[in-house]
Formats: sequence, structure tokens, C-alpha cells
Amino acid sequence: MDLRNIAIIAHVDHGKTTLVDELLKQSGAFRENQQVSERAMDSNDIERERGITILAKCTSVEHGGTRINIVDTPGHADFGGEVERILNMVDGVVLLVDAAEGPMPQTKFVTSKALALGLRPIVVLNKVDKPDAEPDRALNEVFDLFANLGADDEQLDFPHLYASGRAGWADADLDGPRKDLSALFDLIVKHVPAPRQIADAEKPFRMLATTLSADPFIGRILTGRVESGTLKVGDQVKALSRKGERIEQFRVTKILAFRGLAQTPIDAAQAGDIVTVAGMTKATVADTLCDPAIDVPLPAQPIDPPTISVTFGINDSPLAGKDGNKVQSRVIRERLMKEAESNVAIKIEDTPGGEAFIVSGRGELQMGVLIENMRREGFELSISRPRVIFREESGVRMEPIEEVIVDVDDEYSGVVIEKLTGQRKGDLVEMKPAGVGKTRIVAHVPSRGLIGYHGQFLTDTRGTGVLNRIFHGWAPHKGAIEGRRVGVLISMENGVSVAYALWNLEERGKLFIGAQEQVYEGMIIGEHSRDNDLEVNPLKGKKLTNIRASGTDEAVRLTPPVRMSLEEAIAYVEDDELVEVTPKIVRLRKRFLDPHERKRQAKAG
Repeated sequence: MDLRNIAIIAHVDHGKTTLVDELLKQSGAFRENQQVSERAMDSNDIERERGITILAKCTSVEHGGTRINIVDTPGHADFGGEVERILNMVDGVVLLVDAAEGPMPQTKFVTSKALALGLRPIVVLNKVDKPDAEPDRALNEVFDLFANLGADDEQLDFPHLYASGRAGWADADLDGPRKDLSALFDLIVKHVPAPRQIADAEKPFRMLATTLSADPFIGRILTGRVESGTLKVGDQVKALSRKGERIEQFRVTKILAFRGLAQTPIDAAQAGDIVTVAGMTKATVADTLCDPAIDVPLPAQPIDPPTISVTFGINDSPLAGKDGNKVQSRVIRERLMKEAESNVAIKIEDTPGGEAFIVSGRGELQMGVLIENMRREGFELSISRPRVIFREESGVRMEPIEEVIVDVDDEYSGVVIEKLTGQRKGDLVEMKPAGVGKTRIVAHVPSRGLIGYHGQFLTDTRGTGVLNRIFHGWAPHKGAIEGRRVGVLISMENGVSVAYALWNLEERGKLFIGAQEQVYEGMIIGEHSRDNDLEVNPLKGKKLTNIRASGTDEAVRLTPPVRMSLEEAIAYVEDDELVEVTPKIVRLRKRFLDPHERKRQAKAG
């Protein structure tokens, strides 16, 4: 059977996964009466909740005697490690662009990787049926983007289609029949070349592992594209590291191929096909699986370095162990090492005490997803504020800079520019009208300046602004950036909070807790209205007397507390504070719970 391997790439929420759903339906991958959930490729709970793709996933469809292997890639730069490995497995890409928004930062990130590998793109202008769609403008912006990214003449001569993934149609003309996706199927078969690896079918077997996972029945499994030769069940295979060192030799116990949403066992894998192999115990991502006679590994794509680090520690608060069952540092370390094995964009370092671990990655979202997964598995953790990773170049301290693209209503553009270019040390690159009373702002801002900014941005734009960011490059250190301007309210007692005490504390600032909640000494229960920290007693009840008088029996009406999400809490804390994460709750606390120890550390620091 003829074969094609493609990846679908796009910015977050431009419709990748919805389009793949329709491709599966129209190719006959589902039975007519089969129940299929919306966004079937987003199988992870967090992916469904957030509406984003985190893990790259493979599927395959058949069209006119050709099998098309499709890879659904993450659209967020924080998960770029997934994208960079996956693009090695395909021969072409379908670039999906929202006809209203045009190319966005993550579009630029993924497309640059694809063009650098020499892949031939197909551009699909999606959501052309939206009222504010401007497909011609979006198409011109895509061409400009390709030219800026150094695309060659063949890549610049890309075919394009107009589509609506949700409605399930794609046409070469904007006024086409709008019936189905057959135009996209035909264009993929015609434009994307067959895998060049098919010519090496008679050579010894080689395959580069790109994703690692585990199956409860068959154990450790690796997915990749067969670069040469044929692999059969029962064959002896050798695993080589990126440097050519022999890791292990094993017998292949199972070969799985993608057929629709399911993985089906097959007897033999041919050169050019994307398959999953079982039987290894040590081999991992970026390793080469090959015939025992081969000693030279396949080249693995280098991964962009991490830009931020977060300290994961044990939960040592007085309430530790009440919600979760995985609290020991040994168990936390094992889980982090397992994550680093399958996610090459993450690096883990031990700290001298052994009770905390420095986790370095690509962004706050990537860290937030890892922490959320761990808390759902029953872990209790204490998390530090994210810190930017600096590096030295020719004796100059360099820091990561991000390109920020903001779409805001015209009336809010002034305050956004002031925040980004003032206290956050950014440089304004471009400002232009985006139509319908909106302005598009492009700025280069230090990563340090963006930690904790998103919540403030939503407040400044009354929730109407859209902010996208992507790693831009390294630049000399821009000096100190002002942190949080206000202090916090710290509990001075252990116990259960009392409504009367909280009612009296409301004049001091915003509260993060409500009545009848467990608190402990050193726990942050609110935000102070001034710039200093204040120790307060949330347990103080009303003194009872036998005298009734006017004004002594006011009704206690509490303002609802501010409840922070995990990402908001991590961005909110300062260097001397931690986020306590359990399966049930997210709390803020001081790093040192004892007030005397806090004062001593403040003097020493």
C-alpha cells in the first residue's frame, strides 16, 4: 500500500485536533454507529479540560489505496520538545491557520522547525466561515512568515486550501462546494512525497525512537519511524545511545501500527512506516534501535535548552500527608526521573539536602501541567517561584527574551504598553490596528518580566485581551525587575479559621481563605493592602458578654475569598514563599513557618 507521513501543526486553538477528528470520520475509521467523543485525539484529562494538545499523538487513515499516517502535534511552545522530535518522523506538514487571527507566535515556532528540516508545507486557512475571517490577509501573512523564516523556493510555492474543520469541508476555492475533506486528502497524496526510507527496505533495520510510553500489559514501548530495513516480531535488536554506546540488546515481543485511533499488532514493520515496538527495558527517547551488526546511531534532533527552573520539594507543613499518599522525597524523585525520561525538554537536578529537586523546562505552562498530573496521582509537593535560567556568553550574563503578541481593545493598549515596556523592561517592536476596534502589539520582553504578568494583564484589559508568547532569543541582562508590590497576611496560629476574625481582617486586604478552613502558623491567608507582610490571627472569636447593646451584634458578611489556580499561585509567590500542592487544595505559605526563623533569614539575606 502507498504511504504518506504528515504532521498537522498550528497555534493553540486554531483547530488541529478538530480537523483530525473529521479526517478520521470521513475516511471511514469509525463505524456509523460508533460513539466517538469530541476531539478524540485529546485523550489526556488535562488536554480535554484545557482544550489544548500536550502530547503528540499518531493516527492513520486510508484514502484511495494510500495510507496516511497523521501526527497531531502540540501547539504550545512549552511542549516544543514533543514537536521537534515528532517532525523527524514525517515527510510533509499541514499548517493550519485561523483565517481571522492569521499566523500567531506558536505557528512561527513550529513552522520554523518544519522548514529547517526541509519539509514541504500545505497551508489550510481554517475557520473561513467565521464572521471576522480575512483569508486573503491571513494567506499573505503566511507567505511573509515563510519568507522571514528562510523558506526555499519550493517551500514558498505552497498549495493552500480554504476550510472549516468543525463543519468538515475543505476546498481549493473560497466559493467551492463546501461538501467534504476530499480536496485535502487528494492534496496530501499528491503534494507530500512518499517516504524516502522505502528505497532502503533491503538494508539492515534502523529506527530512531521519538516517543516513550508504557502499556500495563506489554510494558515499556517506543514509537518511531523505520529508517531502513524490515522488523519482525521475535527479531534480536540492539539499542544505541546518541553517542553510539550500546545500551541493551533485546528480542522484539510486539510491533504495533496505528490504524484509526487504535494500535493494531502487526507481524512486520516496513521501512518508512511509523510503528511502536515493545520488548526493551532501558532504551529511551532519542536512542537508535537497530540490527546487531550496526554500530553508528541515527542523528537525533537537538532540543532547545530550558529557560526556567522550579524547585519541587516535600510538603513539610503541619497539614502534610492528610490529602495525598505520596509524600516522601524518594517517591517524588522517582516520578520526576520517569517524567524526564519520556520528556526530553525537562531536566532534573538534586539539591544538596536531597529533599528538593530543581526541575528545568520550557515555560510555566509545562511546569503547571506536570504539577497538576502529579497532584492527581496523589502527590503532595511544595513548589517554589519559577526562576529564569541565565547563561554566560563571552563574560556577559545573558537572559532569555520572549516575543509577546497581544491583541487588545484600543482603549487598553496604553496600559499594556506601559506595563510591558516600563517596569517589565520590554522593547516595543510593532503596534498596528487589528480591525474591529482592536490593536495588535508585538514586544520583546525578558522572561523574568512575564512571570506573574498574565493575571495582571487580564485585570488591565477587563478579561478581553489575548496574550501569546514564544521564546525569541538571548540578550544581555536588563537589570532588576520589580516584583510584587504588596505584602501578604500571614497566620500566626494553628487551627480552624473563624468568620468573625476574617470579617475584621477584610479591611487589611484581600483574603485567600474562607471561614472554617484549616490554617497553620506561617500560612499565607491573604494579600496585605500595603507593601509589608503582616502577621494576623484568623482564629480570634468574638468575646461573649451578658450585655446587649446597639452595634454589638452586627451580622458577619464575608466577601468571597480569592481562589487562585495552580499557575496563578506559582506566579504570585515571591522567593521566600512556597506553594503547597495536595490532591485537594492549593495553599500559599512562607518558606520558613517560624516567624523568628523568617526574621533571621531576612537579616542574613
